[in-house]
Amino acid sequence: MVSDKDVDRLVQDLAREAEAGGYHLNPDREFTRGLVRGLLANRERYGYISCPCRLASGNREDDLDIICPCDYRDLDLADYGACYCGLYVTADVEAGVRTPEPVPDRRPSPVERRKKKEENVTVARAPGDLKYPVWRCRVCGYLCARNEPPETCPICRVSRDRFERFV
Repeated sequence: MVSDKDVDRLVQDLAREAEAGGYHLNPDREFTRGLVRGLLANRERYGYISCPCRLASGNREDDLDIICPCDYRDLDLADYGACYCGLYVTADVEAGVRTPEPVPDRRPSPVERRKKKEENVTVARAPGDLKYPVWRCRVCGYLCARNEPPETCPICRVSRDRFERFV
């Protein structure tokens, strides 16, 4: 059972992380608390905080794209002023200058996700082998060249499993 204390703690953590990364939480306190309650319920259910507005499979690897912050957040913010669930908003929405638009779900169907996963996309690169593989954060696009992805993205603070091999 999700307690009010747990909700308050996660709201504070998310707000601190959002502001540090240049993001903003929805200023509607009760709406935001409801979303955070859903994140915590999903953490109890699945072991990770998947988007409360999407149906998670319960398989972390299949749901990596919808673990909050989801892979679609930045595109949604740029195009609509808010992310799909409305937890994150742009500065002008937070300030009340802009009203966010309805956000369509960008998440591909399970068949499309499976197909994409099975495809081995080759990225063009300069001649010669690179010394290290390049890893890309699927949430913010951060790139790093090293043997393994970092434990936590230094930009958006998501976990290592949110990285994909880029080159």
